[in-house]
Amino acid sequence: MFRAYAALVLLGITWGSNFIFMKWATALISPSQTVFLRLLFGFLPLVAVAWHSKVITRAQLQHLPHFIVMSVLATSFYYYGFVAGTALLPSSIAGLLSGSIPIFTFLGAALFLPDERPTKQMAIGLALGFAGIALSARPWQGATGVSLVGVLWMLAGSLSVGASFVYARRYLSPLRLPPLALATWQVGLAVITLSILIDFDGITQLSTDTRAMWGTILGLGALGTGAAFLIYYFIIETLGSVRAAGATYIAPVVAVIIGAVIGEDITSLEIIALVLILSGVLLIQTGRKTSG
Repeated sequence: MFRAYAALVLLGITWGSNFIFMKWATALISPSQTVFLRLLFGFLPLVAVAWHSKVITRAQLQHLPHFIVMSVLATSFYYYGFVAGTALLPSSIAGLLSGSIPIFTFLGAALFLPDERPTKQMAIGLALGFAGIALSARPWQGATGVSLVGVLWMLAGSLSVGASFVYARRYLSPLRLPPLALATWQVGLAVITLSILIDFDGITQLSTDTRAMWGTILGLGALGTGAAFLIYYFIIETLGSVRAAGATYIAPVVAVIIGAVIGEDITSLEIIALVLILSGVLLIQTGRKTSG
């Protein structure tokens, strides 16, 4: 049990540190190139473990349309939204906004899953979460505040991955596929899709900064994507999905701490926004648990 909780903390730290790696990478290459490299180096450990575990089968090809949808919602567009948002925002604000993922997941489930009946507690949590998001965006500051486009990209990424959970619940859960197989398919398909669609011109610029290069290859790719998937599924198998969601509380806190360490301006507004978002997520998570 100790190993599982240690893995939970490690996953939260890994997710929370991704934002500074995105910031370093997008100073040199485009967001789409950053996403491609993240997925490529994240796919390698995933496919190695999946192959060794023999969870990939030819029979799974019949579910390819579902895998393609998941590769867009839970991988390509989700990661692009976060990278594009982080490129325009302080890494601390980007990490803080990533805490909204469970909020959008709940919203999608309430709208499209009939058995997910929202409770009053969950509605309060939703309101608190959006209040935290609004506080993070600081709309009253106008052009002198944080980038509204960056905030919208972060929210688009959160909405995309939130929608993927709803889609998976509705269409993939009944298939009883191994989670590792689904992750390998969706990341692999995303790598193929991006390799066709993106412009690679200038991608070698990343090699001019050793810190950014290894931050992308190891931090974002091998650890932040590949290893993170493996740790996440280990936690789900050991502690269950409700407790595994606890990593979403840790990641924004880690991102804000890292932002403070590297000299970003962390004000009381960010702290209040963080508390509001995490409180909202907590109410939604516990409300779902008691209402089920």
